[in-house]
Amino acid sequence: MLFRICLVILCNESDAEDAVQDTFIKYLSKAPTFNDTEHEKAWFITVATNRCKNMRRYNIIRRHLDINDLQLYCKNEENYGLLEALMKLPHKQKVVLLLHYVEGYKVEEIAKILTITVAAVKKRLQRGRELLRQSYQEEEQ
Repeated sequence: MLFRICLVILCNESDAEDAVQDTFIKYLSKAPTFNDTEHEKAWFITVATNRCKNMRRYNIIRRHLDINDLQLYCKNEENYGLLEALMKLPHKQKVVLLLHYVEGYKVEEIAKILTITVAAVKKRLQRGRELLRQSYQEEEQ
């Protein structure tokens, strides 16, 4: 799951692997305690997405994943088209849509994970769906 999130954010297999590895290194070095498994999962997602943001911010990314290789990382065939479309979206909408539609998180859970308001999550979902709708309409024409 972490690898898929990082892959969609970074659009680069090697950088996604590095981000996941850095996340686990941070886990091992900090040794945080968690209330339950959901808290632990949220911590991993938060740390991984923050690491991806930092990698993007400092232009560490050099190569991009060939979009045709993305199907190798899909859980099932129906998610391939969605992941492909998600990779083309802006970062804010990309992460929220990925967590909601691909990973199955509820709006309230996404808000906690990303430390934003529920209203912000809903707005990002709305904007992301609109961007996806526009991209599908452009493809059909």
